[in-house]
Amino acid sequence: MIRKQIVSSCMVLVTILTFCQLCYAALGGNSDTIVSDRKSLQAVRHATTSNKGYTVEEVVSDATTVREYVSSSGIVFGIAWNGYVHPDLTQLLGSYWNEYSAAQQKIARKFGRKHQQLATDNIVIEKWGHMRNLKGRAYVPGLVPAGVSIDEIK
Repeated sequence: MIRKQIVSSCMVLVTILTFCQLCYAALGGNSDTIVSDRKSLQAVRHATTSNKGYTVEEVVSDATTVREYVSSSGIVFGIAWNGYVHPDLTQLLGSYWNEYSAAQQKIARKFGRKHQQLATDNIVIEKWGHMRNLKGRAYVPGLVPAGVSIDEIK
């Protein structure tokens, strides 16, 4: 009897975890998923700023502030962060994670570098900073709205 309850509980947990992975917001995803992103980062919504051609949704956790740049069509075209740690990019990059991970494995690790940039055919990821002040950004050049400068993603 107890064994059946344990197996049943494990199945429910696996189902929930699988569903949650599918709900995470991601670069290139719909703006509606930002709420899921905030929950998974254990963050609170801090501010929403409207600019010409896009909106910035900012969420703040104990360790990191993440800004998601959303085009007027509702697509997340860029993310930026700063804080004590880098956020979990597995979740934030979404479908671009595999491309980023594969490209990262191909480059030689250079220790002591304060600025790292990785660019593939579809995505650009930059990380920089120092202990307790880590920053970064990721964007999809093909999704950046016309008239919006890459330098605005910060």
